Amino acid sequence: MPTDYILFVHGVKTHDEKEFRRIATLLLDGIKQSIKTLNRQVQPIFFFWGNQGIDAQRNLVKGFEQSEAKWKQFWFRDFRTEQILEFVGDAALYLSRHVGSNIVREFHRQVLEEGLKNADPNQGDRLHFVTHSWGTVILFDMLFASRWEDERLDHDTSTQNIRALVQNIRNALFGLPPLPDRGIPLASIHTMGSPIALFTLLTMTGESTNDLSPKLNELVKNLYVQRNGQPLPWRNFAHPGDPIAYPLEGIMPQLLKQGDSDKYVQIEDIINGKGNPANLGNLLPFARQRLLPLLSGGEAHGSYWANEVVAKTIGSVIQQSMQK
Repeated sequence: MPTDYILFVHGVKTHDEKEFRRIATLLLDGIKQSIKTLNRQVQPIFFFWGNQGIDAQRNLVKGFEQSEAKWKQFWFRDFRTEQILEFVGDAALYLSRHVGSNIVREFHRQVLEEGLKNADPNQGDRLHFVTHSWGTVILFDMLFASRWEDERLDHDTSTQNIRALVQNIRNALFGLPPLPDRGIPLASIHTMGSPIALFTLLTMTGESTNDLSPKLNELVKNLYVQRNGQPLPWRNFAHPGDPIAYPLEGIMPQLLKQGDSDKYVQIEDIINGKGNPANLGNLLPFARQRLLPLLSGGEAHGSYWANEVVAKTIGSVIQQSMQK
């Protein structure tokens, strides 16, 4: 029976693999409940990368605490170390070649060697992305950024085999060069609390090895042909209180660098959550727009995994793709 593989990729503040599998399975169960007819198998793949860089971040916090007298004068210390540092720290560590390369190796092992080892595109198997937070950026960077094609990677002992591993990863996905006609096709994308919109800044400042647009553009165009002229469905979930989440509908033409982006990708922003809690509606704009994210941003950012709207929407998209 053909299989729909769902790749779950977590974001920041996820350092326990069992907990990640628990919350991802919770979402998976909701997705399955929303699929009315199962004429295909649904198989999850859980990609866990949250154990990379933990020691480096802990050492940084220890350094802050050693400046005890001055550190205690800072406002929102917990928010700085538990929210901002977690996000910026994971970003900085991933962009470093050492940690980034370790994450690439883990992806190759967990996803290609284990999760997709029995995948057969010839029998109709397909892949769906469900990514959270910085996990979206990590996945897209591995698939689309040219920095992994740098020949200098071959001359460092910590990155000697990375170019080959990245190419193996890209070859496993239909639509990417140099073998665009091979690999498992992508059937839908679902991003949760994603900062991917910020990466359009790279397309505005000239050529960058972190620019995701050229290869993402190739992927969606090749998928458009493979899907007989049907655009790729992309659902972008955002909680209004999540300071890391951004809308994508108006950004997609910039990300794909083409005016007719809706021809290739059918993007929809889905706001899950209330714009302002009812009991805070009368607060000053400063409190609503600046203080409130500090108080509730972390909770909002992690809310997607247990959200019924998210599960039903993803399930509906997968259901519709099964009927085509």
